[in-house]
Amino acid sequence: MGEKVLMKGCEAIGEAAVKAGCKCFFGYPITPQTEVSAYLSKRMPKIGRVFLQAESEVAAINMVYGAAGTGIRTMTSSSSPGISLKAEGISYIAGAELPCVIINIVRGGPGLGGIQPAQSDYFQATKGGAHGDFSMPVYAPASIQEMVDVIQDAFDVADIYRTPVMVMGDGMLGQMMEPVEFKERPAKELPEKAWAANGLNGRKAHNVINSLYLKPEELEHHNEHLQAKYAEIKKNETRYELFNCEKDCDLIMVAYGTTSRICKNVIKLAEKEGIKLGLIRPITIWPFPVEAFDKTVDNTKYGYLSVEMSCGQMVEDVRLASDGRKPVAFYGRSGGMVPNPEEILVKVRAIVGGAK
Repeated sequence: MGEKVLMKGCEAIGEAAVKAGCKCFFGYPITPQTEVSAYLSKRMPKIGRVFLQAESEVAAINMVYGAAGTGIRTMTSSSSPGISLKAEGISYIAGAELPCVIINIVRGGPGLGGIQPAQSDYFQATKGGAHGDFSMPVYAPASIQEMVDVIQDAFDVADIYRTPVMVMGDGMLGQMMEPVEFKERPAKELPEKAWAANGLNGRKAHNVINSLYLKPEELEHHNEHLQAKYAEIKKNETRYELFNCEKDCDLIMVAYGTTSRICKNVIKLAEKEGIKLGLIRPITIWPFPVEAFDKTVDNTKYGYLSVEMSCGQMVEDVRLASDGRKPVAFYGRSGGMVPNPEEILVKVRAIVGGAK
């Protein structure tokens, strides 16, 4: 076992990216993720890597496009309004099939909103995030340790499938401090980047990095290729945790990120009242873990409760995954308000009919 160090979430993201082999970081400061940039501004130059604070979020994501086109590992980081500004570039990156990692430490919205934690970027992250028919894998870690671990996974998945990958945490995960361990992991066998626009392995042929297809037949073929790739990602990269869901649950909650940790405390409180609760925790919110509902649908008496720091965005995917087999309820707070276990338990009691 390695040594654990106490780190703030945003700084741990930066160190995890360094250890995952990120060679270039392009970003622009915005609360509550500015510490990612601040940490890497000192760390990257010391080890001969590139840190560049761009003049805007639009510039930053286009720099990512250029660096990723050479085949090197590259990352950007932002928070909700900044991700919106990067949206066009993210679509271009997906269309050109370039691997990169995008960090979103979510704050309350819409608009400038506030700087408190939220999960209100769920639709943006999981329903494409920009124009066109594309998807990208999105990890939603629940602790700083898991956030550190999935950074390595994100870079690997990006390289394997030639896709942008998002790691999405709320502002609480970005700003809180927890002990973390940077684990040594065996290197994955990754495909050769024969597509890259550089002189790797003495290649003399020119590669063109592009997402423009003026002939509709060619663009349709490209979209079909992308959809086949996304089907493979769904098959191979979906991740989730089942907690206390084995059998005879009164209700199964569905929550990700910080909210899932709160829900685990709700389970303890409910147990004292004779109410048995389970938890489905999506670790990837795209692909969404439909399989978890197939495994648990017969184990819950009153169905599912989607608990979110939003106005009910994930509840749509919970309903789709449940597919009418069990009722789906929703409890959420928004605008940077964080639900507490007691108020969630009030909602649980209303669904299951009070203490047992």
